[in-house]
Amino acid sequence: MLVALDHVQLAAPPGSEDALRAFYAGVLGLTEVPKPPALAARGGCWFESGTVRLHLGIDPGFRPARKAHPGLRVHGIESCAARLAAHGAPVTWDEGLPGHLRFHTEDPVGNRLEFLQPR
Repeated sequence: MLVALDHVQLAAPPGSEDALRAFYAGVLGLTEVPKPPALAARGGCWFESGTVRLHLGIDPGFRPARKAHPGLRVHGIESCAARLAAHGAPVTWDEGLPGHLRFHTEDPVGNRLEFLQPR
């Protein structure tokens, strides 16, 4: 039986690790965690904050996810959106989910991300 979501993995193109670190650690404030040695050779980055675990894996045939996305619950959604916008990330608000404030953005390689906060 399923008991929890362990992590979400997104794909990224080869050589994008520095841009991913700048975005996920620098802008979003996630902590980069070391990959196990057997997996580190594949490239990519792993990040976490509390129970949130986000893995970015390298895919030589990378195409950004335009519809599929992780939904990341936040506190202080307005300041989160302002921080992303100040760093050049697009912020598109969406009122379509009752009882929530939410917006979508893209990471530096074009993966879609949703940020939401219950009202």
